[in-house]
Amino acid sequence: MESFKAAIFDLDGTLIDSMYVWEKVDNDFLTARGIPPTSDYSEAIKAMYFRAAAEYTIDRYDFSETPEQIMQIWLDMAYEEYSRRVQPKDGVLTYLEYLRQRNIPMAIATSSCDTLTLPVLKHCNISSYFSSICYTHDVGRTKDFPDVYLLAAERLGVSPSDCMVFEDIPQGIKSAKYAGMKTVAVYDKHSEADQELLKSLADRYIYSFCELVR
Repeated sequence: MESFKAAIFDLDGTLIDSMYVWEKVDNDFLTARGIPPTSDYSEAIKAMYFRAAAEYTIDRYDFSETPEQIMQIWLDMAYEEYSRRVQPKDGVLTYLEYLRQRNIPMAIATSSCDTLTLPVLKHCNISSYFSSICYTHDVGRTKDFPDVYLLAAERLGVSPSDCMVFEDIPQGIKSAKYAGMKTVAVYDKHSEADQELLKSLADRYIYSFCELVR
């Protein structure tokens, strides 16, 4: 793989196997309110960002809560999984140590929040590998735009063209490429429908981080 001076990692679905949590939250949240979960609801919110999903849920089911209240309920439900059960993806620990031994600085660029990010990094024992955690709310724009990756590069003190971005969603790969960065798409079963698209967009596609350790 082409050389790089810094690595920027997405969190959910890339570093950690966490996407199942949100399916569980969706099902448990609706079931607790006496509403049968449906596949069309899951599909509708899958591609949405957090607040948009809350707004859609309120509109669809005529809930009285605000988006902020719905989002807090979801975060509270997800916290237990993130702080105790979510695990790193295959080969992550080996690859992070591989990069550290080669003095490659690392950052996280995520659409999540510190309420979940900090506990899961601690639980997975990978906090120490990252010098910065950059959130999309830091830049005020989603991963449909390159801002969060550019912020990560700036904090790492490395030119965007010298960064490698690891992502599991097409939007992230597209934005990182737009920023002039190199990209690796990471397999996740929850983005399997986008597999061929990811392969066409990224500089490399991997099923396990072990593939990158030579």
